[in-house]
Amino acid sequence: MRGHTMMGDYATTRESGKGRLPEPTSEARPRWCMALVALIGVLVLTSCALSGESEQTASTVGTTTSMVAGCANVIEAAVDSSGDTYRVSATILSSDTGWEKYADAWEVRTPDGTILGTRILAHPHVDEQPFIRSLDDVDIPEGVTDVEIAARDLVAGFCGETVSVTVPGR
Repeated sequence: MRGHTMMGDYATTRESGKGRLPEPTSEARPRWCMALVALIGVLVLTSCALSGESEQTASTVGTTTSMVAGCANVIEAAVDSSGDTYRVSATILSSDTGWEKYADAWEVRTPDGTILGTRILAHPHVDEQPFIRSLDDVDIPEGVTDVEIAARDLVAGFCGETVSVTVPGR
């Protein structure tokens, strides 16, 4: 086939192709679609298989649907085991207006109020609401089965909604 290039089910000529792929032939469309569907299926099954809990990595999530106006509210939090410590992630919704008023930190606490970790938020998130930030290497003592995540507003302090999360494996 002088002057032709075959690429899978696509054919083009050097003169007419000009580097663009023409529309697939009608016979190629069903095979292409079936291959795409099969690939998506494999990706979904792989994702499901990898997302299950294992002994080394486990995760729990907590959420709330209520908000306190003018405060930094935790709307979702997750605790993931990471060896002997934990990674805690918090989704914060706050009424940031700029440097004068914004969510400036969040804490991981035991049910009795002991602070296990603090994530400092170094800047306002005016155009990024809600936002998610994580804190690594949180040491949660044996016997603590739940932690509370609370966010702080620079002006109003700790006044918003909190989320409690069960520590994975406990």
